[in-house]
Amino acid sequence: MSSIAVALGFAQPADAAPQPLKRQAKAKTTANGAGAVRSVAGAVPAEVTVADGDTVSGIAERYGLSTAELLAANGLGWSSLIFPGQRLVLPGGSTPRPSDRAPEIARHTVVAGDTMGGIADRYGVDLDQLLSANGLGRESLIFPGQQVVLPIAGSVSDAPAAPVADVPSPETAAGGTPEQVTVADGDTAWDLADRLGVDLDQFLAANRLGADPVLQPGQVLTVPRPASVAVVSAVNVVLTEEMRGNAQLIVDIGRALGVPDRGIVVALAAAAQESGLRNLDHGDRDSLGLFQQRPSQGWGTAEQVLDPVRSTTAFYGGAGNPNPGVTRGLLDIPGWESLSVTDAAQAVQLSAYPNHYAKWEAQAAAWLSELG
Repeated sequence: MSSIAVALGFAQPADAAPQPLKRQAKAKTTANGAGAVRSVAGAVPAEVTVADGDTVSGIAERYGLSTAELLAANGLGWSSLIFPGQRLVLPGGSTPRPSDRAPEIARHTVVAGDTMGGIADRYGVDLDQLLSANGLGRESLIFPGQQVVLPIAGSVSDAPAAPVADVPSPETAAGGTPEQVTVADGDTAWDLADRLGVDLDQFLAANRLGADPVLQPGQVLTVPRPASVAVVSAVNVVLTEEMRGNAQLIVDIGRALGVPDRGIVVALAAAAQESGLRNLDHGDRDSLGLFQQRPSQGWGTAEQVLDPVRSTTAFYGGAGNPNPGVTRGLLDIPGWESLSVTDAAQAVQLSAYPNHYAKWEAQAAAWLSELG
């Protein structure tokens, strides 16, 4: 296995962050901790088109913004990928005079069952402009918890003005379960997770809470819920040299371990979502590598996790699991063959955003067909 080489180099696909829960580097700060001063007044455009090699943190730094506010303005999470040609809204762009400032960016938080067409109808906005404002196409997927930026009032002729504040999700989604919960006096994360019937680790991760969080009454927390989202079509990503080398590695190791084609597709989809098929030396907390595995969770030392051969073998698990009895790979999941690609990947990765694997399934299958 160790003889398998990884072809590295060349340009990278633009990405917002390595994976769910993964934090981008913060924008540069001044001595008093405030975000870096924006470039020359009036020089910040209203939006920017993503170029090959761009990252959200890089774009944010370029225009003197924080990564967090750029993500929020575009309804993106730390796990979101961005791609060349996508258009991102820049907070505060094109605001040379106070009188010319655009209204506060309005957003809708997606719940189970939402579609972009339904959201457009709800707020009386043009569907194409809604898609454009969020860098989406008519076949793009949206997920519960994602924030969709609403076109600014007046940008759509004859359409009612969009609200100018954060638009709350409806109180309930499918099944009548709240997608957000407000902390009451005496509530703990453990109590809330148990009461809401969600996994504690996913609940903590979805709200970027530590292992022993102190909650404040009135604090609003996200409730991670799996949801059925119809897949209209898959993403279509052209492999760079680095991505191709890592994809080939995942295929070759799967073949060497006797993993069925479906298992290799699961691994390719997981790595595409977690790292963009790049062997990253950074991530949220201590997450590293192709699959953003965490040394603190028993996946190995930092050096071991950054070894793409070992990390891929650990993802597959089974008889070749380098962390037997500590981490669980795909082949260690009872009945994994009958699970959807999304559920199979989630069983290994335990992501706070499990539905994001779905969009990679068809693309991963195409890569496997191409790479053998």
